[in-house]
Amino acid sequence: MTFGDIFKSGFLENVASVSIFDMVLALVLAFGLGMFIFLIYMKTCQSVMYSSGFGVTLLALTMITTLVILAVTSNVVLSLGMVGALSIVRFRTAIKEPLDIAFLFWAIAVGIVLAAGMIPLAVIGSVVIGVILLVFVNRKSHSNPYIVVLQCENHESEKAAEAFLEKAALRCSVKSKTARKGLIELNFEIRLKDDNTDFVNELSGMAGVQSAALVSYNGDYMG
Repeated sequence: MTFGDIFKSGFLENVASVSIFDMVLALVLAFGLGMFIFLIYMKTCQSVMYSSGFGVTLLALTMITTLVILAVTSNVVLSLGMVGALSIVRFRTAIKEPLDIAFLFWAIAVGIVLAAGMIPLAVIGSVVIGVILLVFVNRKSHSNPYIVVLQCENHESEKAAEAFLEKAALRCSVKSKTARKGLIELNFEIRLKDDNTDFVNELSGMAGVQSAALVSYNGDYMG
């Protein structure tokens, strides 16, 4: 075979470049592992609103990647054209959760590995990744950060509420403060000593405290 023969390809010659059995097996495995990734995403979703569309996207992305890599590995000319075509694609959808990026790369990696014929690596690797995500993402800890939204009538009630929080929480710091006539609103970041949140009830019953709310968050604060 000469160098010129590598780049000679007819349409009919490409029809049998990938066998029907290989295509069916690769797509069935991609569907199965894509569903596994989908289920792990459902169990570990950290977003405020669960997006079923993103989960379906993970399933589709696994199968599409497998399809593309099968085509690329069967034809040198097609692989060069595919690289050029994909290089001009731009996606504008913003990724809101950092963990979503890991799921996207996971789906793409599984598709690539399956199409390359490394089935044990794709299956075992996906199981290990899924177990790790289930263990670490769903791990609940009272040391996770919380935000206490507090509304006080005056400076005295503000100081009393702050002193109460410093005793009730493992750590307490002011994140923001808004003051207007007759009302002071504060946002505290706290770390709980244990899972007990009854202190919020006591805090809301203090003199001069109009309301108290406890909100869990991921540690990123925009103030």
